[in-house]
Amino acid sequence: MIEQAELKHLLYIAINAAIRAGALIIKVYNSDDFQVNLKSDATPLTLADRLANEEIVNTLMKTRIPVLSEEGRNLLYEERKGWEYFWLVDPLDGTKEFIKRNGEFTVNIALVFQGYPIIGVIYVPVLNQLYFSLKGIGSFKVNGIENPISDQAQIETLISTSEKLPLPKDNSAYTIVASRSHLSSETKEFIDKQLKEKEDVEIIARGSSLKICMVAEGNADIYPRFGTTTEWDTAAGQAIAEEAGCVMQSLDDGNRLAYNKEDIENPWFVVKRG
Repeated sequence: MIEQAELKHLLYIAINAAIRAGALIIKVYNSDDFQVNLKSDATPLTLADRLANEEIVNTLMKTRIPVLSEEGRNLLYEERKGWEYFWLVDPLDGTKEFIKRNGEFTVNIALVFQGYPIIGVIYVPVLNQLYFSLKGIGSFKVNGIENPISDQAQIETLISTSEKLPLPKDNSAYTIVASRSHLSSETKEFIDKQLKEKEDVEIIARGSSLKICMVAEGNADIYPRFGTTTEWDTAAGQAIAEEAGCVMQSLDDGNRLAYNKEDIENPWFVVKRG
């Protein structure tokens, strides 16, 4: 396994890539030209997706670690199945929220080792908010980070001055966070069951990987996902959630979500406080 000093260097690279991509996304977000197209699966693709993807992939390729991005999804399994390490990227998670201009979209970058994420970076461009994690070190949150880190040595300062997750929960209600744009009938059934079983339940809707971040930071107790997601939707969030002491597991067999499968779709899963 890569030594921790080198992993911190890779974390530094990923954080800077995410922040720079976020700046490009915001330029498009504040313009009147999103250039929205539909991908083969009928999901939207904007100019911001394309610019962010180019920035991130060009940066990460310099590490000589292969990159699997949502916008490069057609890479054959035969080409990637032997990867021990690889970057897994969603350059703009929450494109529907981006188009709605509600701010609930993120940049997601994960480093995966032998099928499981060991670095997670999630940047929220509208809020200048950064979540990041490194296996064995923990998960962290930074408010108000607008610019890339100018010096690799600052990664140690960033870790020491960031809020370590989870944070104390600010209310006693059992808090369920659910998708703003993908609320399935199974999710509604799950919520209805909790409403019957528990006295004090709060329901919050969020877009993108912010749902996983809410559980990781302690502002939600559980995020159930009964619906389609793909590996780049969840890897960075899983790294952050697990290092914050949360459990993220398949609803099929109870196992941790694994990555670089032949089929890049995830099973239904749940993220919950440990």
